[in-house]
Amino acid sequence: MEQVGIAFTGVIAVFLSQAGSASMRKWACIFGLIGQPFWFYASFKATQWGIFGLSFLYAAAWMRGFYNNWIKR
Repeated sequence: MEQVGIAFTGVIAVFLSQAGSASMRKWACIFGLIGQPFWFYASFKATQWGIFGLSFLYAAAWMRGFYNNWIKR
């Protein structure tokens, strides 16, 4: 289940981050953030501590996008 969540949200987030219009690009961070719990759970469950730690950095990057695209505007 977590792999489906990672794949679904990750592909959509990356696809949207490369969209031509800014109104579509701003949704990339939303899907990126939705996918983070899947990353945390899967990496914790598999005891992949490097990926678990890296997930915090990705979450911070997606939160930055959320702030810049949804809060700051």
